[in-house]
Amino acid sequence: MAMIAFKCPKIEVVVVDIAVARINAWNSDRLPIFEPGLDEVVKACRGRNLFFSADVEKHVAEADIVFVSVNTPTKTRGLGAGKAADLTYWESAARMIADVSKSDKIVVEKSTVPVKTAEAIEKILTHNNKGINFQILSNPEFLAEGTAMEDLAKPDRVLIGGRETPEGRKAVETLKAVYAHWVPEDQIITMNLWSAELSKLAANAILAQRISSVNAMSALCEATGADVAEVAYAVGKDSRIGPKFLNASVGFGGSCFQKDILNLVYICECNGLTEVANYWKQVVQINDYQKSRFVKRVVSSMFNTVSGKKIAILGFAFKKDTGDTRETAAIDVCHGLLGDKAQLSVYDPQVTADQIMRDLAMNKFDWDHPQHLQPMSPTTTKQVDVVWDAYEATKNAHGVCILTEWDEFKKLDYKRIYDGMQKPAFIFDGRNVINVEELRKIGFIVYSVGKPLDPWVKDLPAAPPS
Repeated sequence: MAMIAFKCPKIEVVVVDIAVARINAWNSDRLPIFEPGLDEVVKACRGRNLFFSADVEKHVAEADIVFVSVNTPTKTRGLGAGKAADLTYWESAARMIADVSKSDKIVVEKSTVPVKTAEAIEKILTHNNKGINFQILSNPEFLAEGTAMEDLAKPDRVLIGGRETPEGRKAVETLKAVYAHWVPEDQIITMNLWSAELSKLAANAILAQRISSVNAMSALCEATGADVAEVAYAVGKDSRIGPKFLNASVGFGGSCFQKDILNLVYICECNGLTEVANYWKQVVQINDYQKSRFVKRVVSSMFNTVSGKKIAILGFAFKKDTGDTRETAAIDVCHGLLGDKAQLSVYDPQVTADQIMRDLAMNKFDWDHPQHLQPMSPTTTKQVDVVWDAYEATKNAHGVCILTEWDEFKKLDYKRIYDGMQKPAFIFDGRNVINVEELRKIGFIVYSVGKPLDPWVKDLPAAPPS
């Protein structure tokens, strides 16, 4: 919305939320999320043609176009638990729009939703319409966190899906005209509703599949002495494949990949497409395998126990340049180590102690619900300490796990870190950010995902028999 306001000074944009504290933060000097370049855009438009308000009904009633970006969590109970999307928030938003509207509106799906959601929303709106016409469009978002402002300013494509009726086409043209203020016409693609809804799930599934493919190769590289970085570089040189999304790591995270694939799996199962569902399920399974493999490497290297040992966790966000921890691989790695009674000292330049503690105490999938509905289990906190400096985190530690590829982790004084640690000193690089040879010269025992193994680690079983 900030980018639309920035690029279209004549359009008035109001962002509404029932969470008053969230709206207050958007109106303050300290925005509630960290994203490079966002501050400048918000501050340039706020109070001019960009407004943040908790008066949801007033502004929805006045709007011509309503973008709906509510959470679509994975269901935790009932039909489709663990896979299907929970559309509770979407449905209540739609009912509210129908209730307060006094004029025709275009309602735009911005949240990533299961295919055919638009149909359900359409039914709710048209059955409560009091003679008002609603057109539903799907306009999925492809920005990536950390590069969001650049992605919005110069998108690869903008997708708009609508009904193939005269009213539907007119609504599509209306939204297209908004984006055309700054996006070249040939990059705004229009299609039917189902294609637009499915394109988003398909794009995320294929991106995640690339990561799981290279992570599967990383296990084979470790077993054979190949170097996954060299393999990925050679593979990426093929113009049909390209180099992006081929970095081996401890696993993918973020609010979309796993959720969208599970959603895709569920939709396939509902349509009787068992083989297709099983195919996509493997992408998530390899990701889970990669995280548990990492934990096993840590524990087996350190004499098969981390009980009572201090382990430094460098990086908690799911990737660099964002404070977002949703589905971050760090959560599963920390749980694995805490399960073996490790003492963790966590440092991330953008994630608060409060957030880290909350993430470690939360049940799977709960992160996608409003905060006051997130149940807490206070058990883990005694074993976890959050610090504000990498050297503090590593002091007296037996091992260091690098779980986010923050640039500053490449520049740390590893000699200083080594001198402050218990010996033997272990480094487990889950993001391939460090120079393995240099660290071995200092004296570290190093494990780096998909790289030839340290003699120390080599003789240990790669994965305990299940």
